[in-house]
Amino acid sequence: MKIKKTAEEWQQQLTPEQYSVTRQKATEQPFSGEYDDCKDEGIFKCVCCGAELFKSDDKFDSGSGWPSFTAPKDEESVTAEEDNAPMMRRTEVLCKACDAHLGHVFDDGPGPTGKRYCINSVALKLDKKE
Repeated sequence: MKIKKTAEEWQQQLTPEQYSVTRQKATEQPFSGEYDDCKDEGIFKCVCCGAELFKSDDKFDSGSGWPSFTAPKDEESVTAEEDNAPMMRRTEVLCKACDAHLGHVFDDGPGPTGKRYCINSVALKLDKKE
């Protein structure tokens, strides 16, 4: 079931930067996010709805300045849509549960998937493994 809220409800729940990225499709500055260099183990969840999105086991250092993953936690975690922004053609990654903008996926990642899910730190909340 989709989680739907008004813009005002999202603004009350999220910080201004979280709202800008997840609801208005902005991008945080590279190398500025708390999870870019994070080595902690656990599950990365959607900051908007808490859905489980990515596992720390699938995180790698892409050198891009954003947390990068080879795959989502499972195929039901995220959806992808064509993003035809001016001067760019890429694939946007969204939380399947609440349609939060997470980042983009590229075909230049390591094995086994060859994918690089390049995700904004502010769109994530790490549930650390104890």
